Amino acid sequence: MSDTAQTGAVHLDSASFDATLKSAGDMPVMVDFYADWCGPCKMAAPIVEEMAEEYEGKAVIAKVDVDANNELAGRFGVMSIPTVIVFKNGEEVKRQTGFAGKQGFVSLLSAAMEE
Repeated sequence: MSDTAQTGAVHLDSASFDATLKSAGDMPVMVDFYADWCGPCKMAAPIVEEMAEEYEGKAVIAKVDVDANNELAGRFGVMSIPTVIVFKNGEEVKRQTGFAGKQGFVSLLSAAMEE
């Protein structure tokens, strides 16, 4: 899924998740764990896409559909959605559960970028 022509958030699955974290190196990777039926997730979706464009080259913005990838949700202990986890150097550094609005997501990512 490392198509350089892709715009917006990268959709990850079990096969592409670890490779994406590894290829990002010390660039933060913000992952939105969501489901299509989740109301707050639907509110977060356009914000996540907008952030993918705004942070291009500075951070990787990605999404994981928990219904299609429940093993990834289980691996990271995602019990409610939306949950946004920021990884850096392959390790979780920040987590936000629930819809925090754009400012909440930006604050989360900014804090991870400063670490």
